[in-house]
Amino acid sequence: MSFFGDILRTALSLVTSLDPDVYKAVWTSVNVAAWSTVVAGVMGVPLGMLIAVSEFRGKRLVVTLLNTLVALPTVVIGLAVYGMISRQGPLGEFGLLFSPYGMIIGQAILATPIVANYTLSAVSGSDRRIVPTALTLGASRFQSMKQLALEVRFGVVAAVIVGFGRVISEVGIAMMLGGNIQGYTRTMTTAIAMETSKGEFAFGLALGIVLMAVALAINLVLNFVQQESHA
Repeated sequence: MSFFGDILRTALSLVTSLDPDVYKAVWTSVNVAAWSTVVAGVMGVPLGMLIAVSEFRGKRLVVTLLNTLVALPTVVIGLAVYGMISRQGPLGEFGLLFSPYGMIIGQAILATPIVANYTLSAVSGSDRRIVPTALTLGASRFQSMKQLALEVRFGVVAAVIVGFGRVISEVGIAMMLGGNIQGYTRTMTTAIAMETSKGEFAFGLALGIVLMAVALAINLVLNFVQQESHA
């Protein structure tokens, strides 16, 4: 018990003393996750809305496929993107492998189906008369979709928050595409995995504490958004 207590005290000391290695990993995690979520939101929100309001043959199959992609293993995404951006791949000339940009690509692919699925659920649960009514009143297709987005904005925000929470806690893609380079691509999750394997439990626990704090903040924001949507 004293062993764990010593580790916990050391970990808290690293957090409160603003240890540069700890907070560099934190910054890399938040920065990469934020940009990944932005890309996922730009692609996932319109995709989810489009699927929800459109009627076409095979829609049920598309929705099933989208649900399947939500559970896609991260190592599969990492492997596919690795093949695309490695030196022998079609995008190898851009030097994206083992860089934050490669991590952003992989994590954006991971988060896009999640954002799209939650957006689809939000739109499906809204009033189906919004778009037809807007079109009847003379609005363009784009204006009607914009009005729909305003009506389900809390659901869309929740979708983006869930996507952010998923990518910031991800380790497989970050390890495969970022390479866990200290001060450059090392995130909280990859640092925890590496430092723990080296026996540096205090450093790993310090990052774990910060990661839990981020997860708590994400859940608090999500709960707030959900409460506002039901208000």
